[in-house]
Amino acid sequence: MSKPQEVLYEVSEHIATITLNAPERMNTISGPMLNQLTERLLEANQDKDVRCVILTGAGRAFCAGLDLRPESGGVSGLSSSSDSVSPSLDLRNTPPTVLFDMDTPVIAAINGGAAGYGMDTALGCDIRLMGASGKLAAAFTKRGLVPESGGTWFLPRLIGWSKASELIFTGRTLNAEETVEWGLASEVVADEDLQARARELAREIAGNAPLAVQAAKRMMRMGQNEPFVEHVHRVYLQLLPLMRTEDLKEGMLSFMEKRPPVFNGR
Repeated sequence: MSKPQEVLYEVSEHIATITLNAPERMNTISGPMLNQLTERLLEANQDKDVRCVILTGAGRAFCAGLDLRPESGGVSGLSSSSDSVSPSLDLRNTPPTVLFDMDTPVIAAINGGAAGYGMDTALGCDIRLMGASGKLAAAFTKRGLVPESGGTWFLPRLIGWSKASELIFTGRTLNAEETVEWGLASEVVADEDLQARARELAREIAGNAPLAVQAAKRMMRMGQNEPFVEHVHRVYLQLLPLMRTEDLKEGMLSFMEKRPPVFNGR
Protein backbone atom coordinates (compact mmCIF):
# COMPACT_ATOMS: atom_id res chain seq x y z
CA MET A 1 0.00 0.00 0.00
CA SER A 2 1.38 3.39 -0.99
CA LYS A 3 2.05 5.95 1.72
CA PRO A 4 -0.38 8.91 1.86
CA GLN A 5 0.81 12.20 0.45
CA GLU A 6 2.47 14.26 3.18
CA VAL A 7 1.52 17.54 1.48
CA LEU A 8 -1.96 17.90 0.01
CA TYR A 9 -2.70 20.38 -2.77
CA GLU A 10 -6.06 21.57 -4.04
CA VAL A 11 -7.14 24.54 -6.17
CA SER A 12 -10.65 25.98 -6.36
CA GLU A 13 -12.08 29.50 -6.70
CA HIS A 14 -8.56 30.77 -7.57
CA ILE A 15 -7.37 29.59 -4.12
CA ALA A 16 -4.69 26.94 -3.58
CA THR A 17 -4.98 25.11 -0.27
CA ILE A 18 -1.75 23.42 0.82
CA THR A 19 -2.11 21.10 3.79
CA LEU A 20 0.71 19.50 5.75
CA ASN A 21 -0.58 15.95 6.08
CA ALA A 22 1.30 14.05 8.77
CA PRO A 23 -1.08 14.45 11.70
CA GLU A 24 0.26 11.38 13.50
CA ARG A 25 3.52 13.27 14.15
CA MET A 26 1.97 16.76 14.43
CA ASN A 27 3.14 17.61 10.89
CA THR A 28 6.82 17.69 11.74
CA ILE A 29 8.74 18.21 8.50
CA SER A 30 10.67 15.25 7.15
CA GLY A 31 13.11 15.50 4.25
CA PRO A 32 10.58 14.24 1.67
CA MET A 33 7.85 16.47 3.14
CA LEU A 34 10.16 19.50 2.97
CA ASN A 35 10.73 18.86 -0.74
CA GLN A 36 7.01 18.32 -1.40
CA LEU A 37 6.07 21.55 0.37
CA THR A 38 8.64 23.52 -1.60
CA GLU A 39 7.33 22.03 -4.86
CA ARG A 40 3.69 22.81 -4.01
CA LEU A 41 4.49 26.42 -3.05
CA LEU A 42 6.39 26.93 -6.30
CA GLU A 43 3.55 25.33 -8.25
CA ALA A 44 1.00 27.67 -6.66
CA ASN A 45 3.13 30.72 -7.34
CA GLN A 46 3.58 29.79 -10.99
CA ASP A 47 -0.09 28.92 -11.61
CA LYS A 48 -1.82 31.94 -13.16
CA ASP A 49 -5.17 30.61 -11.95
CA VAL A 50 -4.05 30.84 -8.29
CA ARG A 51 -4.56 34.25 -6.70
CA CYS A 52 -4.16 33.32 -3.04
CA VAL A 53 -2.72 30.40 -1.05
CA ILE A 54 -3.87 28.96 2.26
CA LEU A 55 -1.22 27.00 4.16
CA THR A 56 -2.45 24.84 7.05
CA GLY A 57 -1.93 21.54 8.82
CA ALA A 58 -4.02 18.39 9.17
CA GLY A 59 -5.02 17.26 12.64
CA ARG A 60 -4.21 19.11 15.84
CA ALA A 61 -1.05 20.99 14.83
CA PHE A 62 0.12 23.37 12.12
CA CYS A 63 3.73 22.13 12.25
CA ALA A 64 5.70 21.06 15.31
CA GLY A 65 9.10 21.64 13.68
CA LEU A 66 11.59 19.48 11.81
CA ASP A 67 11.31 15.69 11.98
CA LEU A 68 14.84 14.55 12.81
CA ARG A 69 14.15 10.82 13.17
CA PRO A 70 16.38 8.77 10.83
CA GLU A 71 13.43 6.56 9.82
CA SER A 72 11.51 9.60 8.58
CA GLY A 73 13.95 10.28 5.77
CA GLY A 74 15.45 13.02 7.88
CA VAL A 75 16.39 16.49 6.78
CA SER A 76 19.70 16.82 4.98
CA GLY A 77 22.38 18.10 7.35
CA LEU A 78 20.37 17.40 10.49
CA SER A 79 20.20 14.45 12.84
CA SER A 80 19.14 13.75 16.39
CA SER A 81 22.67 12.81 17.45
CA SER A 82 25.03 15.05 19.40
CA ASP A 83 26.49 16.16 16.05
CA SER A 84 23.11 17.68 15.24
CA VAL A 85 24.11 20.29 12.67
CA SER A 86 26.55 19.51 9.90
CA PRO A 87 28.27 21.82 7.39
CA SER A 88 26.09 20.28 4.64
CA LEU A 89 22.95 21.91 6.04
CA ASP A 90 21.46 24.10 3.31
CA LEU A 91 18.03 25.63 3.94
CA ARG A 92 18.18 28.26 1.19
CA ASN A 93 15.77 26.57 -1.21
CA THR A 94 13.21 25.54 1.38
CA PRO A 95 9.69 26.72 2.25
CA PRO A 96 10.48 29.90 4.27
CA THR A 97 12.78 31.15 1.50
CA VAL A 98 10.29 30.25 -1.23
CA LEU A 99 7.52 31.96 0.76
CA PHE A 100 9.59 35.14 0.96
CA ASP A 101 10.11 35.20 -2.81
CA MET A 102 6.48 34.43 -3.72
CA ASP A 103 4.35 37.17 -5.28
CA THR A 104 1.12 35.26 -4.60
CA PRO A 105 -0.31 36.13 -1.16
CA VAL A 106 -0.19 33.35 1.45
CA ILE A 107 -2.46 32.98 4.47
CA ALA A 108 -1.29 30.73 7.31
CA ALA A 109 -4.30 29.11 9.00
CA ILE A 110 -2.62 28.04 12.22
CA ASN A 111 -4.43 25.14 13.82
CA GLY A 112 -2.60 24.11 16.98
CA GLY A 113 1.12 24.52 17.50
CA ALA A 114 3.57 26.14 15.09
CA ALA A 115 6.90 25.41 16.75
CA GLY A 116 10.50 25.87 15.67
CA TYR A 117 10.70 25.41 11.91
CA GLY A 118 6.91 25.51 11.84
CA MET A 119 6.95 28.94 13.46
CA ASP A 120 9.50 30.24 10.95
CA THR A 121 7.35 28.90 8.11
CA ALA A 122 4.26 30.64 9.54
CA LEU A 123 6.23 33.89 9.87
CA GLY A 124 7.07 33.64 6.17
CA CYS A 125 3.38 33.85 5.29
CA ASP A 126 1.77 37.23 4.66
CA ILE A 127 -1.24 36.86 6.97
CA ARG A 128 -1.56 34.64 10.03
CA LEU A 129 -4.96 33.54 11.32
CA MET A 130 -4.99 31.68 14.62
CA GLY A 131 -7.37 28.98 15.71
CA ALA A 132 -8.18 29.30 19.40
CA SER A 133 -5.80 26.42 20.18
CA GLY A 134 -3.05 27.86 17.97
CA LYS A 135 0.39 28.64 19.41
CA LEU A 136 3.71 30.04 18.21
CA ALA A 137 6.62 28.40 20.00
CA ALA A 138 10.08 29.95 19.64
CA ALA A 139 11.83 27.18 21.56
CA PHE A 140 15.13 27.33 19.64
CA THR A 141 17.36 28.56 22.47
CA LYS A 142 15.85 25.92 24.75
CA ARG A 143 17.31 23.34 22.33
CA GLY A 144 20.68 25.03 21.84
CA LEU A 145 19.76 26.46 18.43
CA VAL A 146 18.70 29.70 16.75
CA PRO A 147 15.73 30.26 14.41
CA GLU A 148 17.35 28.82 11.30
CA SER A 149 14.83 29.67 8.62
CA GLY A 150 13.92 33.32 8.88
CA GLY A 151 12.81 33.96 12.46
CA THR A 152 15.75 36.24 13.27
CA TRP A 153 14.96 38.29 10.14
CA PHE A 154 11.16 38.37 10.38
CA LEU A 155 10.61 38.93 14.09
CA PRO A 156 12.48 42.26 14.54
CA ARG A 157 10.66 43.61 11.49
CA LEU A 158 7.26 42.37 12.62
CA ILE A 159 7.32 43.28 16.31
CA GLY A 160 10.44 45.40 16.87
CA TRP A 161 13.83 44.62 18.38
CA SER A 162 12.79 44.50 22.04
CA LYS A 163 9.85 42.14 21.65
CA ALA A 164 11.75 39.96 19.18
CA SER A 165 14.64 39.72 21.62
CA GLU A 166 12.32 38.77 24.45
CA LEU A 167 10.66 36.06 22.40
CA ILE A 168 13.83 34.55 20.95
CA PHE A 169 16.06 34.81 24.04
CA THR A 170 13.45 33.29 26.36
CA GLY A 171 12.23 30.65 23.90
CA ARG A 172 8.69 31.52 24.96
CA THR A 173 5.48 30.03 23.59
CA LEU A 174 2.69 32.50 22.75
CA ASN A 175 -0.93 31.39 22.84
CA ALA A 176 -3.38 32.50 20.18
CA GLU A 177 -4.53 35.66 21.95
CA GLU A 178 -0.93 36.66 22.71
CA THR A 179 0.09 36.34 19.04
CA VAL A 180 -2.49 39.02 18.20
CA GLU A 181 -1.43 41.19 21.15
CA TRP A 182 2.20 40.96 20.02
CA GLY A 183 1.30 41.81 16.41
CA LEU A 184 2.18 38.39 14.97
CA ALA A 185 -1.33 37.40 13.88
CA SER A 186 -4.38 39.22 12.55
CA GLU A 187 -7.14 37.52 14.51
CA VAL A 188 -8.20 34.52 16.55
CA VAL A 189 -11.22 32.44 15.56
CA ALA A 190 -12.76 29.30 16.99
CA ASP A 191 -10.89 26.19 15.87
CA GLU A 192 -13.92 24.88 14.03
CA ASP A 193 -14.24 28.16 12.10
CA LEU A 194 -10.57 28.57 11.17
CA GLN A 195 -10.64 27.05 7.69
CA ALA A 196 -13.87 28.82 6.75
CA ARG A 197 -12.48 32.18 7.91
CA ALA A 198 -9.21 31.61 6.01
CA ARG A 199 -11.17 30.79 2.87
CA GLU A 200 -13.41 33.84 3.32
CA LEU A 201 -10.35 36.07 3.49
CA ALA A 202 -8.71 34.27 0.57
CA ARG A 203 -11.83 34.80 -1.57
CA GLU A 204 -11.75 38.51 -0.74
CA ILE A 205 -8.13 38.72 -1.89
CA ALA A 206 -8.76 36.56 -4.97
CA GLY A 207 -11.60 38.86 -5.99
CA ASN A 208 -9.18 41.75 -6.58
CA ALA A 209 -6.97 42.32 -9.62
CA PRO A 210 -4.31 39.61 -9.23
CA LEU A 211 -1.52 41.47 -11.03
CA ALA A 212 -2.06 44.47 -8.76
CA VAL A 213 -2.13 42.32 -5.61
CA GLN A 214 1.08 40.56 -6.64
CA ALA A 215 2.78 43.85 -7.49
CA ALA A 216 1.75 45.29 -4.12
CA LYS A 217 3.27 42.32 -2.29
CA ARG A 218 6.43 42.57 -4.37
CA MET A 219 6.76 46.29 -3.58
CA MET A 220 6.19 45.74 0.14
CA ARG A 221 8.88 43.06 0.17
CA MET A 222 11.41 45.22 -1.68
CA GLY A 223 10.55 48.29 0.38
CA GLN A 224 11.87 46.67 3.54
CA ASN A 225 15.44 47.12 2.38
CA GLU A 226 15.57 50.25 0.24
CA PRO A 227 15.43 54.03 0.83
CA PHE A 228 12.11 55.85 0.47
CA VAL A 229 12.99 57.80 -2.70
CA GLU A 230 14.31 54.70 -4.45
CA HIS A 231 11.21 52.78 -3.40
CA VAL A 232 8.80 55.42 -4.72
CA HIS A 233 10.60 55.34 -8.07
CA ARG A 234 10.34 51.54 -8.17
CA VAL A 235 6.61 51.71 -7.42
CA TYR A 236 6.15 54.14 -10.31
CA LEU A 237 7.86 51.67 -12.65
CA GLN A 238 5.46 48.97 -11.43
CA LEU A 239 2.48 51.20 -12.12
CA LEU A 240 3.33 51.68 -15.80
CA PRO A 241 2.60 48.08 -16.91
CA LEU A 242 -0.45 47.88 -14.60
CA MET A 243 -1.94 50.92 -16.31
CA ARG A 244 -1.93 49.01 -19.61
CA THR A 245 -3.82 45.97 -18.30
CA GLU A 246 -7.35 44.87 -19.07
CA ASP A 247 -7.91 44.58 -15.33
CA LEU A 248 -7.34 48.31 -14.84
CA LYS A 249 -9.98 49.06 -17.46
CA GLU A 250 -12.36 46.60 -15.81
CA GLY A 251 -11.71 48.09 -12.38
CA MET A 252 -12.51 51.60 -13.57
CA LEU A 253 -15.53 50.53 -15.63
CA SER A 254 -17.04 48.44 -12.84
CA PHE A 255 -16.62 51.38 -10.45
CA MET A 256 -18.48 53.71 -12.78
CA GLU A 257 -21.17 51.09 -13.46
CA LYS A 258 -21.51 50.38 -9.72
CA ARG A 259 -21.03 46.60 -10.09
CA PRO A 260 -18.51 44.07 -8.79
CA PRO A 261 -15.44 43.81 -11.03
CA VAL A 262 -14.53 40.62 -12.88
CA PHE A 263 -10.77 40.39 -13.22
CA ASN A 264 -8.95 38.05 -15.60
CA GLY A 265 -5.35 38.69 -14.62
CA ARG A 266 -4.51 40.35 -17.91
